[in-house]
Amino acid sequence: MANNSRTRRRERDDDRPVIWVGYGQLVKLFRERARMTQAELAEAVGYSYEQVASIEQGRRPAKTEFTEAAEEVLEAVGTLRALQEQVDLAKLPSFFQDFALIETEAVSRFECEPLLIPGLLQTEAYARALFSQHCPQLSVETIDQHADARLNRQKLLTRTPTVELSFIIGETALTNHVGGSDVMRPQRDHLLHTGAMPNVEIQVMPVNQGFCSALNGAFVYLETLEHRHYGYVESQEVGVVVSEPAKVSAFGLRYGKLRSQALNVTESARLIERLAGEA
Repeated sequence: MANNSRTRRRERDDDRPVIWVGYGQLVKLFRERARMTQAELAEAVGYSYEQVASIEQGRRPAKTEFTEAAEEVLEAVGTLRALQEQVDLAKLPSFFQDFALIETEAVSRFECEPLLIPGLLQTEAYARALFSQHCPQLSVETIDQHADARLNRQKLLTRTPTVELSFIIGETALTNHVGGSDVMRPQRDHLLHTGAMPNVEIQVMPVNQGFCSALNGAFVYLETLEHRHYGYVESQEVGVVVSEPAKVSAFGLRYGKLRSQALNVTESARLIERLAGEA
């Protein structure tokens, strides 16, 4: 009985995502089938022995670069590659993972963010600056994983089939010096570059607008490939996927009104450009 209790306690305390553990077991299986040691595999794929050992033990998620190299070296016939999306998903905070799965099926996505640059538009430096100020403090490894996962989500910007993307960003998000000028200057330049993409529209809500529904908090309104509509709201590490039709419809109504209140795309680009020049 005591042994069973200790086993259950170890299971509760083990915070390794199941997909990382399963992926690692497959790497080990393919490595042993190829009659290679961990050190030999590490040399073949350009990783350290410690990194390979951590991946096999499910303590570290594999990046796409590792998966592609291991596929070739171990002749895994696409098995590891097929798991990469789920490995990446598990890098995200647990409260966001349900919505992240829905997001991968989007045909259109509309986001209002009054205080911060939206995750899909963030530079790596901006994302790391946010995660480094997390309370309670995150480990360096966790910051690395969250930043990598956030950047990986940005594949949505260039995915085929194309996703129509619209963002309404509060002017406050552009003037709040997250990480200082060295972070914000390239971040504003990145907004201008991304906003020039044919499937992306960025509008700025000016601070002199007065009250608008954006001040009630950030939200996302999304349509999937199957033409289902969802909303998403998040605050203080609590994320809620909204699927009730009446509530989702209200999200769409609010977003439409916000678009009419914000600066248009051209005016928004001019404001971002001016702020970039002042940084």
